[in-house]
Amino acid sequence: MSSKLLEGKVGVVVGVANKRSIAFAIAKAWHEAGAKLIFNYQGERLKDGVIKLVHENFGEDAPVYDLDVSSDESINAFFENVRKHTDKVDCMLHSVAFAPKEALGGGSFLETGRDAFKISLDISAYSLVALSRAVEPMMSDNGSILAMSYLGSEKVVPNYNLMGVSKAALEACTRYLAYDLGRSRGIRVNCISAGPMQTLAARGVSGFSTMFKVYEEHAPLGRSCTGEELGATGVFLASDGAAAITGQVIYVDGGYQIMGM
Repeated sequence: MSSKLLEGKVGVVVGVANKRSIAFAIAKAWHEAGAKLIFNYQGERLKDGVIKLVHENFGEDAPVYDLDVSSDESINAFFENVRKHTDKVDCMLHSVAFAPKEALGGGSFLETGRDAFKISLDISAYSLVALSRAVEPMMSDNGSILAMSYLGSEKVVPNYNLMGVSKAALEACTRYLAYDLGRSRGIRVNCISAGPMQTLAARGVSGFSTMFKVYEEHAPLGRSCTGEELGATGVFLASDGAAAITGQVIYVDGGYQIMGM
């Protein structure tokens, strides 16, 4: 993007996994809009790959620290590391979701196990609450917190199952956080509901690839969305231009959400 809408702002990006991830697309757009970014990786298995990806695309000096969103101790340690680089955070991206593989297959949602339910809701939804609580003391007035959702939160998407329920919880958390943080600090909290993209997370859902054809056939724009379009929306929501927008789910999906089929 040519305009530096985020010049002078500092952002925390949680959830970059690879170049095809939505978090990477939004982080790239934030970076090009002028923001300085701090990243995470989760665990030693992903450490080297994420650090290499971040340094190749955002500069060798871009900070990257370990963060396990299911652990309050890890979250607190992560933000202690963030404080080594800045005393304020202007925007934060939450792009984290997980459900055990058996809960995303072609089986029945009725068979969802208790442990799988707990894990998915904790990592996919509660983590937004925990991260928001940790970043709040550092976040500037008119700060922006952004989370990623999908249409399966409000309509049945076959095989999306437990993740749909988790995204519904995430969107509800967004609204309640928007109220709390807006009243106390003027901090905004929103979701982007993205259309299907060829990401690692999407490939983990049985039959998810068939959604591309459905979007081409039925979405008003005849397609889903691109990483660049999600990035542009992410820049807008983090910018001062969105100063009066909070508690919203913004659909970037070629218009598919409005269809009655």
